[in-house]
Amino acid sequence: MSAVQQTDVPPIPARLLGGPTVLLEYGGLRLLTDPTFDEPGVYPLTEDFALVKTAPPRAPAADLGPLDAVLLSHDQHPDNLDHSGRALLASVPVTFTTPAGAGRVDGDARGLAEWESATLARPGGGTVTVTAVPAIHGPDGLGQQVMGDVTGFVLTADDLPSVYISGDNASLDAVRRIAERFGPVDTAVLFIGAVRAAQVGGELITLDSASAVEATRILGARRVVAAHMDSWEHFREGRDDVVEAFAAAGLAHLLEA
Repeated sequence: MSAVQQTDVPPIPARLLGGPTVLLEYGGLRLLTDPTFDEPGVYPLTEDFALVKTAPPRAPAADLGPLDAVLLSHDQHPDNLDHSGRALLASVPVTFTTPAGAGRVDGDARGLAEWESATLARPGGGTVTVTAVPAIHGPDGLGQQVMGDVTGFVLTADDLPSVYISGDNASLDAVRRIAERFGPVDTAVLFIGAVRAAQVGGELITLDSASAVEATRILGARRVVAAHMDSWEHFREGRDDVVEAFAAAGLAHLLEA
C-alpha cells in the first residue's frame, strides 16, 4: 500500500479509449495501456479463426498528445495490440511488457519479469514505480502454456494511491497474490469481457463480470475502471453486464465503465 491514505487525493484520471486501451495520468506522467487504434476489421489468427474488431477507437492516437510510457500486457493478440497500436510503440519513450514480448515489438521495450520493478522520473521530481504482477490468460496451469505470457502492472509513488492494471488475467488466485503485496489498491483497471477460448476447453481467459466483482473485493479497491469489454466481437459480456453485476453486489458506487 502506498504511504498516502486512499481517500486523501482525488481519483487518478483514467480515460477509456475502447477495448483494453486506457489513458492514465499518474504523478504527472501519461501512461497508456494496451494500444488498439485500428478501425474495425478482421485479424486472422489461423486458417479458420479470426478476431473481429467492431468499433473504432474513441479517439485516434494522434489526438492523445505525448505519452511517457505504454503498459503492454502482451503483444501476441491483436485485441491487445493491433496494427496502429504496434506502430505507436516506436514513438513512445518506453514500453513495459513481458520479457518475451519486449523482443517482438519496436521502440524501447523493457521486459519485466513477475514482481520486477522499474522507475519513471516524474516531471516535478520523484519517481513512479511500475511493478509487473502475475496475470494468467486462462485457467491456472494452462493459460500461459496455450495463450502465452501476459503481465499485469501496479503503479505506486510515495505521495499517490496505488493503481492496479490487470491485463488479460482470468485468475483470482493471481489477484490474491497481488493483494497480499499491494492491497488495498486505490484504483483497479480490470480487463473483463468474459472471453472464452476453445484452446483451453472453453474456459474463461479473461475476467467475467462476476469474477471482476470478486477481484474488486479481494483487492479492497476504492474504484474500478472497467475495460476490455467493447469493440471486439469475441467479448461475451459488455458494459451493461458489468454494471448489473456491480449493482447486484452493492458495489455500483465503485465502478467506472
